[in-house]
Parts: sequence; C-alpha cells; structure tokens
Amino acid sequence: MTKKNTNVDDVIRVRGDSNAGAIASVIARAVVGGGKPKIRAIGAAAVNQATKACAIARGFVAPRGIDLSYIIGFDDIEGDSGKPISAITWTPDYSI
Repeated sequence: MTKKNTNVDDVIRVRGDSNAGAIASVIARAVVGGGKPKIRAIGAAAVNQATKACAIARGFVAPRGIDLSYIIGFDDIEGDSGKPISAITWTPDYSI
C-alpha cells in the first residue's frame, strides 16, 4: 500500500470540544480556495463534532455551486506512548 505524503498543514485535527461551526468555516474556506484538507478525529466526541462540521461546511459552499461530499477512511497515527491509534478521517470530494 502506498502512503500519500500529507502536509501537516493540510490536516484539520478535531477535538471533542471543538466548535463545529468554526471547523466548518475552515473547511469551507479551504474548499472555496481549491484545497482538500483532511479532517481527522479520535474519539466519539471528536467524531461527532467533525461530522457536524462536515455537514455545516456543505451548507456553506452550496450557494457557490459546489457539491461537497466526503471520502471517509481511517488513519493509523502514533500515540504518545508509541502505540498506534486509529483515527477517522474525512477527505473533501467536490465538483463545481
């Protein structure tokens, strides 16, 4: 399996206490600018906030004629103790 090089700046890390509207705004600005930032969440609360942010961002870009959807997947990242941790990811996929 080939691993893509992802710039750290292109990953939006969502926490359980993140503001879904603020995250949605970041996603929408990136999409309008032609970017495809990966959204990453670990834990139930973070996944909830990320899912809400993705839905809100879709509403933000729809008036501009952008049909925003997401490719959902998993990433294995290294935790503080060196053990692998599974994270859920959303990668924007859109057409204008």
